[in-house]
Amino acid sequence: MKKSVLLISTVLMATLFIAATHKEAPQSTVSLEGVWELEHQYLYDNNEILDTLYNLNGYRQVKMYSKGKVMWTRFNPVDNNEWFGYGSYEIKDGILEERLEYASNAMMQIVDTVQVFKFELILGNNTYSQITLDERGNKYNAENYVRIE
Repeated sequence: MKKSVLLISTVLMATLFIAATHKEAPQSTVSLEGVWELEHQYLYDNNEILDTLYNLNGYRQVKMYSKGKVMWTRFNPVDNNEWFGYGSYEIKDGILEERLEYASNAMMQIVDTVQVFKFELILGNNTYSQITLDERGNKYNAENYVRIE
């Protein structure tokens, strides 16, 4: 009898120990990491969407985010310039900051005048918007992306 009580107590204690140390899988968090394609753009007036610009005639823009790095490319069949860039990114308090380390010649002409690209970030599971604000903090335009990987 004593052995049975000891065996049952041991099994019960082991079960409690396993249950207490079992960690639940972490909740999945929404992340910018992945591959995204530009779906369309918004133009704003007085912080209200004024117009939607859709990609036409083969225009395509793709961005990739991974481990603090960003890489993007744009193809516009009516533009002879190459458009691409690579750098780092950080998200702070709902603001996406991108710092390009190198880029195409056309982009480097812009980078020479803009050190950090800052956007208001609206992030969903499979979509995100990067919204450009003017000097007074009003919405100017938004690029709206959909996750492709």
